Order: sequence, then structure tokens, then C-alpha cells
Amino acid sequence: MSLQDPISNMLTVIRNGLMAKHVSVVTPHSKMKEKILDVLVSEGYLIGYEVVDVDNMKKIKVTLKYYQGKPVIQSIKRCSKPSLRHYTSSNDIPMVLDGLGVTIVSTNQGVLPDYKAKQLNVGGEIICQVE
Repeated sequence: MSLQDPISNMLTVIRNGLMAKHVSVVTPHSKMKEKILDVLVSEGYLIGYEVVDVDNMKKIKVTLKYYQGKPVIQSIKRCSKPSLRHYTSSNDIPMVLDGLGVTIVSTNQGVLPDYKAKQLNVGGEIICQVE
């Protein structure tokens, strides 16, 4: 089975793990996924992640975060897909819940949350939005 959109697959694994109240989930490894997870950890949506070796294949073990028994991530939505990319300038980066959520943007300066991309005045591809 080939994976058409690995980032979307990772987000779905996280979403399903939260709905099933798992402590952690495992997804295939890539550098882009690591950078997205770095943003989610730094923004407080996940506890952390680690790269593990399972059957001679790199995987990412993501530790999910809950507050009072409820998932911290209420919604996680993929915006840009391989079939339809969404690019934006720094002025037009959408805010989620008036700043309570985060839009993750892939820029020429790396994968950044929306407010850092606006501070650096760089636009790019909108990867996903998290509430």
C-alpha cells in the first residue's frame, strides 16, 4: 500500500489516538513530520515524541497530551494537500480561534507557527491548523 499524503496520515493517527484515549501513537518517520511535531510540542499540544527503530525501520512515537481527561487538541485539520497546495503571504496567514489555535506554515526559514511567520514576515505553504 502506498501512502499518498504521509503528513495527513500522521495527523489522522494523532486524531484517532486522541479519540481512543491512547497514551502514545506510532507513525512512520520523516524529517518533515519531525519538524511539524517540534511545533506541536513547543506550542503545548503534545507532550513529546521520540524516534524509535521498529523492525529496522524508523518510526516516530508521539506521546499525546490530555488535560482533565480531555485531549488538548480539539481539532487538527490538514489544509494543503499534494493535489491542492495552499500558499500565502505573511499578511494573509489565517488565525485559528483568534490566536487560541495555531496554523503551521512551511516557510523558507523552516516550519513555523503562524505568529512566528508573521514576526519574521515570511509566507509559505499552510500545512495544518490546530485547535
